[in-house]
Amino acid sequence: MSWISIAAIYFILWWLVLFATLPFGVRTQDDEGDVTLGTVSSAPHGPHMLRAFLRTTIVATIIFAIFYVARVHYGFSFDDIPRIGPAAR
Repeated sequence: MSWISIAAIYFILWWLVLFATLPFGVRTQDDEGDVTLGTVSSAPHGPHMLRAFLRTTIVATIIFAIFYVARVHYGFSFDDIPRIGPAAR
């Protein structure tokens, strides 16, 4: 694997993890009891983007490390996926 492909895989994985984990821990304005005039009560109370960025980076790095170890040290590739699961009849 070249460094370009490693960076591309991590970049795509990071974005996928961002959108998967973004709603975790979000409190709405209605939950906080502080609805700003002119906004929907279901809007987030605060963006907390630094927390979301750190959580995304940590989760994406763990998933990528598992992928990297399986790919480089154990020799798994996408061609091996059918052999990992049960045999189709």
